[in-house]
Amino acid sequence: MSLPDSVRIVEVGPRDGLQNESKQVSPQVRAELVERLVFAGLKHIEVGSFVSPKWVPQMADSAKVLAALEDVPDVTYSVLVPNMHGMGNAVEAGAKEIAVFAAASETFSQRNTNCSIGESLERLSLVAAEAARHKIAVRGYVSCVLGCPYEGAVNPDMVASVAKQLDELGCFEISLGDTIGVGTPKAAERLIETVATDVPLDHLAVHFHDTYGQALPNTLVALQLGIATVDTSVGGLGGCPYAPGAAGNVATEEVAYMLSGMGITTGIDLERLLAAGDFIDGRLGRTRRSRVAEALRASANGGG
Repeated sequence: MSLPDSVRIVEVGPRDGLQNESKQVSPQVRAELVERLVFAGLKHIEVGSFVSPKWVPQMADSAKVLAALEDVPDVTYSVLVPNMHGMGNAVEAGAKEIAVFAAASETFSQRNTNCSIGESLERLSLVAAEAARHKIAVRGYVSCVLGCPYEGAVNPDMVASVAKQLDELGCFEISLGDTIGVGTPKAAERLIETVATDVPLDHLAVHFHDTYGQALPNTLVALQLGIATVDTSVGGLGGCPYAPGAAGNVATEEVAYMLSGMGITTGIDLERLLAAGDFIDGRLGRTRRSRVAEALRASANGGG
């Protein structure tokens, strides 16, 4: 079994996670969560998004989050940008990396962005060009890579086509998102092998939601195929507003624990990560959704 020696974790909890929690928290709390995640060893963190607060009120004032964060060597803060208006806000806020997204499902694209996949990619080409002009790095997402809440199964060839176009736009990395968490290991394997015919493996990442408890086995398959970047969310924060019932991303604690047990380096301090999870859980008034976090806390408290 071929596995990477180290895996880069992209922490998406402060953005993809919090934007799908019903309770809103202040920019100050969001910034403190990011700081705690940095303290836990996370080096690449999505800290917010420049979408309309009318549609995603949880991400309002993302510029204040960025402004509150100190530059830390080797740590990257990223923000999601949906269009040129958001791009302008990101530039004004001093963002050094942005993320853009397109869907592999026409219906999801229409429901999510009110435009077709082709129109979405045309918009993103303008965003990417503007980012290049300001020397801002661009990371890409493809949504619904293993299933769509409206169309069902998604053809891997469609995913490969969208991923290739994002790659050609200049995205340094394309994250393959199982938005509704329906994928299983064999489907994930087929997907990655198909996309890798058009996009180099070292330009790919995976982004699994854990709706059916398949995120960890799917992640393992991705690692075995040569992918070494995984998106995760502290405490399993989030879901998807356009996919009713979808669970949050695979918990950062789950992935870090699995990789540690396999001798794969992540740079994450699990105890500090648990503290970051405790912090945001307390602010949200939520219970843990990470079994690893629950088990480690129970063990620390002398539980059986």
